[in-house]
Amino acid sequence: MATRSEAQVWQLARLAPVLSRQRVVLAALLAAVCIAFCLALAVGSVSVPLEDVLRALLGQATSQPAYATIVIRFRLPRALTALLAGAALAVGGVQMQTLFRNPLTDPFVLGISSGASLGVALVVLAVGTTGATVLVGIGLLGDFGLAAAASLGAALMLLIVLSFAQRTQNTLTLLIVGLMIGYTVSALVSLLLYFSVPERIQAYINWTFGSFGGVTWRQLPILAPIIGLGLALSLALTKPLNALLLGEAYAQSLGINLRRARLGIIFSTALLAGAVTAFCGPIGFLGIAVPHLSRILLGTVDHRALLPTAVLLGALTAMCADLIAQVPNSQIILPLNAITALIGAPVVVLIVMQQRRWHSAFNA
Repeated sequence: MATRSEAQVWQLARLAPVLSRQRVVLAALLAAVCIAFCLALAVGSVSVPLEDVLRALLGQATSQPAYATIVIRFRLPRALTALLAGAALAVGGVQMQTLFRNPLTDPFVLGISSGASLGVALVVLAVGTTGATVLVGIGLLGDFGLAAAASLGAALMLLIVLSFAQRTQNTLTLLIVGLMIGYTVSALVSLLLYFSVPERIQAYINWTFGSFGGVTWRQLPILAPIIGLGLALSLALTKPLNALLLGEAYAQSLGINLRRARLGIIFSTALLAGAVTAFCGPIGFLGIAVPHLSRILLGTVDHRALLPTAVLLGALTAMCADLIAQVPNSQIILPLNAITALIGAPVVVLIVMQQRRWHSAFNA
């Protein structure tokens, strides 16, 4: 008994610095997210003093009546959307990189984003070519038109991927199938672009730039629960995800049902990526870069710590990217995907340059 007790004490002593680092990282990220959230409400084409931001949030009178409208009606839903979308894409990226044991995969690797893009393209481009009224000037069926089209496309792609996932036990085969489906759907979108009128092409291109500003208070009650469900499923899959780090054979030896785990991971990632793409457009690079930044900060690949860290770091990165895209004190709004690429591309280059390190991390 004494020997066992000494071993437990020694193990706890070894884990103490790691746990302490994780707590510090999570606390620092939480503080940074709060600061970024406040800045997202205060900074923009019109700067709003922080005290007026607080008054607006509390329902009190601001120094200028327009400040309350700016903060509550426009900036608050935008900041909440960035927070949710960043967390969703980061967690989706963690899951896909673990499932496929590939550091360069992202939440859209199975073609979910392509399906959403096809849904939007069919509405925006095909309707435009028929000379119809473009469904009330791209207002479609209200605020939910493009989101509904993208959701249907993403859902269709999810059903196709899940059907293949049930028929194959090989993860590499599933990855290749997902990539090929994505390429096929992208080809269909290209054909629609070729035969569309310039005005509709421009409308579609604007959607592909990505934006957190298009989500309204009417849409948030739909977006938030979907992302919440996806995140909850991801947290429930921490044990299978940790087991998959050491390979499928090891996971099976631990009693993990690989088929059920794979379907759960794919379904939760599809919820996260599909919801973000439907409401915000295809936001690139966050799902690749943030998981790796999270691992670097933590110094571990344990998903019990990695997933909460990815949630906070993804939210922080998305809000920072959106702040940069808005170009404070200017009327200019840059494409969000351009900013996320500028943030994410250096991280991807770092991964490629340090392949041995990442290979050891995924094959620990």
